[in-house]
Amino acid sequence: MNLRRTFAIMRKEVIQIMRDPLSLLVIFAMPIVQLVIYGYGVNLDIKHIPLCVYDRDASQTSQDLLKHFQATEYFNIVHVANNYDDVIRRIDHGACTIAVVVPPQFSEDLHSRGQAQVQALLDASDSNTASIGMGYALSIVQSYSQGVQIDWQQRHGLPPVAPNINFQPRTWFNEDLESMSNIVPGVIAMVMAVVGAFLTSLTIAREWERGTMEQLIATPVRKLEIQAGKLIPYFFIGIMDTALCAGAAIWWFGVPFRGSWPVLFACSALFLIVVLSLGYLFSVTSKSQLGASQMALLVTLLPTFLLSGFIFPIDQMPVVVQWITRILPARYYVSILRNVFLKGTPVRLLAGDIAGLGIIATVLIIRATRAFQKRLE
Repeated sequence: MNLRRTFAIMRKEVIQIMRDPLSLLVIFAMPIVQLVIYGYGVNLDIKHIPLCVYDRDASQTSQDLLKHFQATEYFNIVHVANNYDDVIRRIDHGACTIAVVVPPQFSEDLHSRGQAQVQALLDASDSNTASIGMGYALSIVQSYSQGVQIDWQQRHGLPPVAPNINFQPRTWFNEDLESMSNIVPGVIAMVMAVVGAFLTSLTIAREWERGTMEQLIATPVRKLEIQAGKLIPYFFIGIMDTALCAGAAIWWFGVPFRGSWPVLFACSALFLIVVLSLGYLFSVTSKSQLGASQMALLVTLLPTFLLSGFIFPIDQMPVVVQWITRILPARYYVSILRNVFLKGTPVRLLAGDIAGLGIIATVLIIRATRAFQKRLE
């Protein structure tokens, strides 16, 4: 490989990037837009669930129970119903997701028999919100019930009974259970996959469409020098975007970073090689900027979003789909990002994910190199 010819191709590619407004927009605007959209728009924390209440008992005891719902950030009481039809109408119209109905004689049953029932109606058209809301409501009622039980035992002269199991959960790595800390590191994979594959998918196809490929073929530049000269500028652009996204994740979104910067950038460089080779392969085989860019977006955007573990856990997918994810480079990179950011995992424990990326990178580099032939067809 002749470095002088390679640098000449690199210089030519940089000039084309600087003259292409679309490429500049993708390089500088897309990372920021994706960070804002995914960082703020994709939020799996279920809080302030709209709640309707219907207190048929209207006692101090029932009001005390409802105040427990009002005191938590998980529910927001949006309506106090006067009858059962009003409750049903509010749920049908989507005004509230959960309705709590306190039956008549709730206070009397609780003080005389030591037990009472409360009804909860849930709009399960959104099953995820309904199931989480049901868990929140059950936790609040159980906490209230435990306090009432202790008070009832004291009033009847009975010693309080301690629970047999004392459950003390401790959360590691994401202490506040914020979904943003889980999502934002995965956005880096989204940005690098889309930007890297999209930009490099235009490299060779642009030469064919502009009629400059014939001139390039007539030069003594070898195909490996063309490939290196085309991809190296985008490699440094990808590293720059990685630094931009990582900095925004830490200092803007407040995601903790407990790992090593060299490990992060080394693994990011390996992932960049994968997506750049993939985009270059599409550019060589398509010879059309539109077709190559569409293939790049199709192969990178949807699989990275749906099958990499970025949003949906891989271990909850069907077994067949889990095996399919093994050939997706974003699966390994998203795992590396979360381990480096949140856990500070040492590199030896990342060996499996790094090996997966390395194998895919080797296959794509060989395939992309063989696909480009320096001749007119």
